[in-house]
This record gives sequence, C-alpha cells and structure tokens, in this order.
Amino acid sequence: MTTTTAVPGLTGPAADAVATVRDLLTGHVPLGVAYSGGVDSATLLALAVRFLGAENVVAVLGVSPSLATDERTAAHETAAVIGARVVEIETHEAQSAAYRANGPDRCFHCKDELFTRISDELVEELGLAAVAYGENADDAKRPDRPGSRAAAEHRVLRPMSQAGMSKAMVREVARALELPVADMPAAPCLASRIPHFEEVTPEKLRQVNDAEAGLRRLGFSDSRVRHHGEVARIELLPQELALAVERREEVDRAVRDAGFRFAALDLRGIQSGAFTLPLVSVNG
Repeated sequence: MTTTTAVPGLTGPAADAVATVRDLLTGHVPLGVAYSGGVDSATLLALAVRFLGAENVVAVLGVSPSLATDERTAAHETAAVIGARVVEIETHEAQSAAYRANGPDRCFHCKDELFTRISDELVEELGLAAVAYGENADDAKRPDRPGSRAAAEHRVLRPMSQAGMSKAMVREVARALELPVADMPAAPCLASRIPHFEEVTPEKLRQVNDAEAGLRRLGFSDSRVRHHGEVARIELLPQELALAVERREEVDRAVRDAGFRFAALDLRGIQSGAFTLPLVSVNG
C-alpha cells in the first residue's frame, strides 16, 4: 500500500480536504469507486489509487443507453492515465417504471439501480470492503440531486462531500494530479435532456447521443440537446452561439441526422438543471 499522504503542490483548504478524504478511505480495501469518467469520480478514483494503492481499488463503470458513447470511451482513457482497473457493469434502469416516468427523482432510481447492481454482482465477486462515489460538497446541497439519497440508502461512502470538498476544490485537486478531465465541463447523463414527466426511451437517448456527438464533431466544446419531440433545443456555451449561427446549416444537419425534424438554438446557453431545478426547492 502506498504511504504517500499528500498531493504535491496542493495547499490550503483543498489540501486539508484531501487529507480528510485520505482518512475517510483508510481501511476500506478493496474499494470500489462508482465511476463515470467525469472530474468528480475521476478525482476520487485518483485519490483512492494514491492512498490505497492501485491493487486495492477498482473503478466500476455503469453502462446503459443513458451513457454517451464518447463518454464511455473517455472514461477508460482517463482511468488508464490514473492507473486504475475498470470493471463495466450493465445497469437496467429502463426496466423501472419510476425511472421511465421521468419525475424529478429520476436520478434516485438510476443511482439506486447502479448501487444495487454493484452490491448484487460485484461486492462479493471482487471482495469489496466498501463502495464510494464522487459527490462533492456543492452537489450535496443541491435539491436536484436525489442520487445522494440512493447512496445513503446503500451505505455508499461519499468522502469528498463529507470532507467539504467543493466543486472548485475538486478541480484544483484534479489539476494538481494532472488529470486530463480537470477542466472538463460537467456531463450529466443523457436522460437529463428529456423534460420531466415525458417518458425516457432508448430511442430518445439515442437521438440525444447522436445529436451531441454531431455537434462535437463540428467543434463545439460543450452542448446539451434538449429533447422536445421533433424539436432539438440546442444549448451551447455563450461564446459559441455566434459560431452556431454562422454554421447553422451544419448544425441543423447534425440534429436532423440524429432523427429530429427541427433545430432550435437556445440563446440562454447551457443551463445546469434546466428541467429539474424549477420543480424542486430546498424546502420541497
């Protein structure tokens, strides 16, 4: 097991949070890390490997139609940089009527399925002492993150949020660890593009995946394609809106090739929690 207890070049509150994460992870070996390839889960994975040793950590990647194809590939590439073993596990959240109904608690049913599959299929097989996931302290405070409840019900460790590590701190730690995803934009699952109370289906998820992949090929650095039936409402970074207008024919073709009839550009740009936040509140 490694004896390294610090991240070189890291100081202040972020360094203190990392030390707390180390203490919270100590003794939990072997450890499974619920891993998506995003900056939060990648940072937790890298810290776990650093403090527990690569031989005592496994990244568990849930695979379903809600995971974008490009993100699956990138997750493996990032894990290789970290030096972590990845085990893929198929999740079947679409079999849940509550998930398909797509209420504001959809994320709960998705995470519940993931953690259930890990418990049922991997904990005994891999001899895992515990499972952890990369919730940060900012997400823990948001009312549109019901996945946190699923983690609590399955006794999944949340060391970063428990250590008070904010999203900004997570990125600071990721940069210190030289992770390729340190400044990567947030990438919520594809189901988040479908308005609440409209059914989540594999075909809708495929359309969103293909449309966003098409936009990436055109050079747009981040996007959300919101599924409104025949209309694709496209959210881009504000600084890239003018480029979308300039290349409007190519943008239109990218979403039409994915199966939409119309492409609409949202002038507000990318909006985190666009569908969920209006339906929930801290007191709700």
